[in-house]
Amino acid sequence: MSQSLSQMKTKTKVLLGLGIYLAIAVALLLIFGNAGKNEDFKPQNEFKLPAWVHLQVGPIDLSINRAVLYLALASVLTIITMVYIAKRMTQKPNRVQTGVELSYELVKNNILGDNLPGDVAKRWFPFIATLFFFIWFSNMIGFIPLPTNTEEYFNVFGLEIPSFAIYAATANISIPIVLTLVVWISYHVEGIRAKGFIPYLKSWLPPGLENMSPIGRAAIFVIEVISHFVRLISLSVRLFANILAGHLLLLFMGGGLAVLLGIAALGALTFPLAFVFFIFEVGLVATLQAFIFSTLSAIYIGGATSASH
Repeated sequence: MSQSLSQMKTKTKVLLGLGIYLAIAVALLLIFGNAGKNEDFKPQNEFKLPAWVHLQVGPIDLSINRAVLYLALASVLTIITMVYIAKRMTQKPNRVQTGVELSYELVKNNILGDNLPGDVAKRWFPFIATLFFFIWFSNMIGFIPLPTNTEEYFNVFGLEIPSFAIYAATANISIPIVLTLVVWISYHVEGIRAKGFIPYLKSWLPPGLENMSPIGRAAIFVIEVISHFVRLISLSVRLFANILAGHLLLLFMGGGLAVLLGIAALGALTFPLAFVFFIFEVGLVATLQAFIFSTLSAIYIGGATSASH
């Protein structure tokens, strides 16, 4: 038996495995049947933010909710990391310091790299590094189950404890938008500081337009203005959409779809996919999105301070 399996082609093995996988799912469906659509389960409730502590300051709602908790956790972890980098460096690094130095090199060489000139890179390194670590921690802790689901509780020695759930602050569009606004305002301020207000606006026009008519140059300038405002959307939505999509996939593949449709056998079919998606999100997407956001921020700051367009 083992010899015949070893002689099979990889394609045949994959098809055989899929066939067995689907056969088990069909068998489970026949055994457990379909309980009908579950009208009580509301997947969208997983992303609601009920207030834990109500705090209203005039028209501004400053209530503490699940998103605030995750922001606080990401902030604390970022501060600890940056303080460790600043105070715990030694000539003979231990394993922890080696990992921290690798992260430092990632930000310094791969994110800043050629995107920022020397003096500007030194000045903006703390900001870009903090931005990278904050987004990375926000993304990573979003895949750690924490007792934050206040709609469901379980009892432990008489204590009502909220159910465990996963949530990421960066899956709430308001957080990426705020981060994007900070970057957007920062690179404009840096560009004006480096060049002056009018020269900075003039630098938005690419070189080689000296012989173009004023109307043509004005049209290109308007396009450049629009492109700067589009960055507010592209930078924020990229982070938000990728993290939200990952959590939605985990929600539905991890059993939400089976509960919603009332088909228990479907859970056996989708749960292995949920595990694959989880590894993919934690191992690649969480870090990649922090890297892309930080790199684009460095590029924008570099573009605002460079001598040419």
